[in-house]
Amino acid sequence: MLSPEDARIRSFKVVPSLPEPLKPLLRIANNLWWTWHPEAVELFYRLDRRLWQVSKHNPVWMLGNCPQEVLDSAARDDGYLSSMHRVLENLERHETRAGFLQRNHPDEDFTIAYFCAEFGLTECLQVYSGGLGILAGDHLKSAAALGLPLVGVGLLYRHGYFQQYLNADGWQQEYYPDLDFENLPVDPVVGEDGEQVKVSVTLPGRELAIAVWKVKVGRIDLYLLDTNLPENDEADRAITGQLYGGDMETRIKQELVLGVGGVRALEAMGIEPDVFHMNEGHSAFLALERIRRLIEQRNLSFDEARQYAAAGNVFTTHTPVPAGIDRFPTDMIERYFNHYHPTLRLDMEGLLALGRENVYNKDEFFSMAVLAIRTSDWANGVSRLHGNVSRGMWKNIWQGVPETEVPITHVTNGVHARSWLSADLTYLLNRYIGDRWYRDPADQSPWQTVMELPDEELWRVHELRRQRLIVWARRRLVDQLEARGRSADEAREIADDLSPTALTVGFARRFATYKRGNLILRDADRFLRLLNDADRPIQFLIAGKAHPADGGGKDLIRQITHFARESKAGHKLVFLENYDIHVARYLVQGCDVWLNTPRRGMEASGTSGMKAAINGVLNCSILDGWWDEAFENDLGWAIGRGEHYANYDQQDEIESQALYDLFEDQIVPLFYDRDEHNIPRGWVTRMKKCIAKLAPAFNTNRMVRDYAEQLYVPAAQRARKLGANDLQPAVELAHQVDRLRGAWGNLAIEHVSTGSSQPLNVHETLPVTVVAAMNGLNPDELRVQVYTGPLDNDGRITDGRATDLTHDADLGDGRHRFTGAIPTHTSGKHGLAVRIVPGGDMLEGVVEPGLILWESSAKPKSKKVKREAVAATG
Repeated sequence: MLSPEDARIRSFKVVPSLPEPLKPLLRIANNLWWTWHPEAVELFYRLDRRLWQVSKHNPVWMLGNCPQEVLDSAARDDGYLSSMHRVLENLERHETRAGFLQRNHPDEDFTIAYFCAEFGLTECLQVYSGGLGILAGDHLKSAAALGLPLVGVGLLYRHGYFQQYLNADGWQQEYYPDLDFENLPVDPVVGEDGEQVKVSVTLPGRELAIAVWKVKVGRIDLYLLDTNLPENDEADRAITGQLYGGDMETRIKQELVLGVGGVRALEAMGIEPDVFHMNEGHSAFLALERIRRLIEQRNLSFDEARQYAAAGNVFTTHTPVPAGIDRFPTDMIERYFNHYHPTLRLDMEGLLALGRENVYNKDEFFSMAVLAIRTSDWANGVSRLHGNVSRGMWKNIWQGVPETEVPITHVTNGVHARSWLSADLTYLLNRYIGDRWYRDPADQSPWQTVMELPDEELWRVHELRRQRLIVWARRRLVDQLEARGRSADEAREIADDLSPTALTVGFARRFATYKRGNLILRDADRFLRLLNDADRPIQFLIAGKAHPADGGGKDLIRQITHFARESKAGHKLVFLENYDIHVARYLVQGCDVWLNTPRRGMEASGTSGMKAAINGVLNCSILDGWWDEAFENDLGWAIGRGEHYANYDQQDEIESQALYDLFEDQIVPLFYDRDEHNIPRGWVTRMKKCIAKLAPAFNTNRMVRDYAEQLYVPAAQRARKLGANDLQPAVELAHQVDRLRGAWGNLAIEHVSTGSSQPLNVHETLPVTVVAAMNGLNPDELRVQVYTGPLDNDGRITDGRATDLTHDADLGDGRHRFTGAIPTHTSGKHGLAVRIVPGGDMLEGVVEPGLILWESSAKPKSKKVKREAVAATG
């Protein structure tokens, strides 16, 4: 091997040479639109089936390595050329048709930049690790289908995420092969000078050069940043070497490249987004760079620039536990931002405060999630339950604000149906319900006709998929076992025990301890009785990677492989190595049951179960993440009822026993309850309901539409409003907030009157009068509110609701009277508390940390409602 240190090496590029009639194949291969169109995949598969597998489904590499005689033959094949041109026409139609915003918001014209540390688009482009990346890839695919004006920004990892294999003891090992960018559907972004576009960020004592690459995802452009450049030193070239690799020092450099470098890359290409979406906190430094640019270009203060930038920033958190958030020690932030903070017109302490929940705690680590929250007007979790969890996690940022009013909403995740539906089911759907379910991705109604599919045909398709899964799993298992030292005969004997007709349960996800991949092993005797039932056979296919630094997750994998090796029925429990999109596709399409066993509240969403559900695979899961809002008795099974446990060992015991009960009493009997045609009618009915109800609700077409309606459009409108007249409204808002903070400490609620002390009847109103000292502020700058709701046994208001009072009179000396009436709708004990919050159009819907004043009494006033009035409420 000759290295650049030994001799000067000049580079040149070799591209596939195709016969003229096949030239359109290159355009199709270089646009990942093909990944969700089976007819496009078929073009490459038809050329050379073996080469398609060897290439790991990489059409660019395949076209460059395909034998010339094969290409020449295809160029003379009228049927092949006809198929190719039909695919090309579909691609061109996709790129030009009117999008969702054009049809539903014709007056809106804006661009969204979607930042994420990983993107899972296809197995040959290994710049993803798991659920976050797959979600980001599916987000881009649905944005393309809906015609959303969006660009993606991420990192181009030289080695991607690690590849996994197990040693003879079942312990996970990792290796990191190079990605060959020149033979991937990735192209350098070239500027007007003909050179690749590059930007730079400042690291301690040096400048880091960053190159920009582009991936086409339908009509969406994904820009990936790369530091593996000759002008960088060896250590800096490795910054974008591995996804989630290295130490904390590597992580902060990667996040500077993504956040700061990403904003600069878009600027260098002339792209000026109106909305910036931070998908997880890894990219939160982009908010600082946006503020810095505004300060430099408009001569603003930090607060003035922050008000405008935050209006267009959207932050999505995927992490339900504080330990999962990237946090950096103070000295590291000081070292990397010593040169940067003056450009923000902030001292270092002001910068550090942006990443702290408690701005006064100088020992607190700098949190990327907190930075994102403090610099965004819009934040969301990724399921209904996760929204609740997130509000509880971050409520301390908004001291004094009721948890239900913490400004973090939710948009439940989804999956890109066309990427995950099996080709067999796709063809079945097209035959019986037409192609409207994907031709018009915003219309979810066609899914309801799934209930009309003939049982026999749906079951035949499903059995075909299971058989295909088992044939593939056998081959993979033989390779694994031989690599671990088993003989070929022994490996084949074990693999052949996998049955193409047995009830097949899939469990595939990241191996973290909270996901409890070993829960099914807790009562080994009971589990073995399940596996040893010859009349009603059952088998488990398990896959997943543990983070290289997660010893606990690795030990879970080792426990599973030891059980499989040592127990008499272990051949029915198979661990499939190197979980990726390719493995996932087989599992979610071919299994019968999808198993999920996290500790409740610790899984934000869990999209693998959605991928299974749209294929008619029935979920059996803890009520966590998406399943908490999706579960119905006729769609799948719930382990427990959403209980919380203080004792984890007790929880594992109770929930493992509940899991065995479900398999023994419900799942296995239902699967093997067959009619005279050997069809499990009850099971097939559940499959249909599963697809019909869950496919339209939990797909990324719905999800991206929700982001557009609930977050992107409002963010663009708020940014446009604050940016009018050369950002004058943003400047005025910053001054208003500054004035409010200066006066807030001297505001006072002097008097509250609630009229009669007698109990109220339901539907009567409670008059309220409040006198407040405003410390020089105007009544229209504030909102005096009554916060009311039922009282629990501890005297706390539950399900509270705020009602604005009306300014009634100026009493002089800065004192003002406000009045109003509170309606009553239900009987029982209710609570009332009075508060003051900021007012004005610009602060409508915005919760400013620290700006809330409650009446000083610790106990809210309460009124009883006559219980005799219950009947009147219906």
